[in-house]
Amino acid sequence: MTSVVAGRGPAIDPSARNTAVLVGFTAITNLADGALKVALPLIAASMTTSPSLVSGVLLTLTLPWVFAALHVGVLVDRRDRRTLLWVANGVRVAVVGGFLAAMALEAFSLPLIYVGGILLGLAEVIALTSAAALVPSAVSPSLRERANAWLTGAETVCNEFVGPFVGGLLVAIGAAFALGATVAGYLLTAATLVLLAGRFRAAAKEGQPSRSVHQQIGDGLRFLWRERLLRVMTLVVAALNTCWGAWLALMPLYATKVMGLPVSRYGLLVGALGLGGLTGTMIMSVSTRLFGRRYVMFANVVLTFALVAIPAVTANVWAVGLGAFLGGVGGGLWVVNSRTVSQILVPGDMLGRYSSASRMFGWGAVPVGAGLSGVLAEWFGFSVSFAFFSLATVLVIVPFARVFTPAVQAEVEAKVSIDRV
Repeated sequence: MTSVVAGRGPAIDPSARNTAVLVGFTAITNLADGALKVALPLIAASMTTSPSLVSGVLLTLTLPWVFAALHVGVLVDRRDRRTLLWVANGVRVAVVGGFLAAMALEAFSLPLIYVGGILLGLAEVIALTSAAALVPSAVSPSLRERANAWLTGAETVCNEFVGPFVGGLLVAIGAAFALGATVAGYLLTAATLVLLAGRFRAAAKEGQPSRSVHQQIGDGLRFLWRERLLRVMTLVVAALNTCWGAWLALMPLYATKVMGLPVSRYGLLVGALGLGGLTGTMIMSVSTRLFGRRYVMFANVVLTFALVAIPAVTANVWAVGLGAFLGGVGGGLWVVNSRTVSQILVPGDMLGRYSSASRMFGWGAVPVGAGLSGVLAEWFGFSVSFAFFSLATVLVIVPFARVFTPAVQAEVEAKVSIDRV
């Protein structure tokens, strides 16, 4: 796509270049994240056999979505979004570097992992909110859905497949190897952001009076509440993310102690999520065209049920791996479609606040699932805990079906078509 700038001739649309940079950034960052999210719980599992203490690692990593997401959303709508990505990666390097220093001094402990986990979780809130708000200003509408598919594919492959596999192998060699690899990854991704072309700060509306942070937080919450489809999508994500939080929190101990899976192969089990996510991303366009966005997104509910229901009834590694793969497929189908829908329905100057409000409820459910699953497993066993969370998927069927009707789907598709022109 080109446009004519007075006195300068045709201007080249940087969307293709920006997409490549964002995909590279996403891939390397999530490779480091994937290795880290396997390494830290496995390290914790080597320190204790308590399900609640091990699940506490994921709880701390995701807790900042509850207490910081709304304020971060305002920050993202006020500041340069690329700069905030640099800040987030700087925090990650500092925290993981601190872990390595503590290991060298033989001072590494569970409390230190929890404190570092909160800081890493805060960095993730900043990074994901900034990246989501940056895409519309970096990629033109006609290329945005394809860019979302590429970004989702890079995220799922690296965060949920390659990263966990590499992380499991490195932890088997030594925890320091796994942590050192993540530091290198975060440093590399910071350099790639220099290649982005464009301005990545939301344009201020002329004549609009300045508003306080809390007023802007209220704007984001009210916008989410008024948009019925986005509100229900957030409810669905919140319910399903409790299941993902439970699975990820329980699986390090469940796999290594109950299933008897070696630490070096644990990454492969978690990697089944990523393989499923990649599959979901690859079949998303065809599936949406054949069955419609509504049914494709609903598939995530059914497939997430399989993710948590299968380990409730069997500890067979192949069955549990199949459940992880199916859950990943559902996640991949959902993420690409939900990103496209939200970028169509949300104004550019509201994206940061909307994303933070939506993710506060959606991602904020992950620590709820992680913490509650650990307590249930401690008291009643792993099977009861997994079975409890499988029921959460049933609760969202009726509200999703009542709100995301065929008529609403037709309205969304009409807006997607207009935005592509």
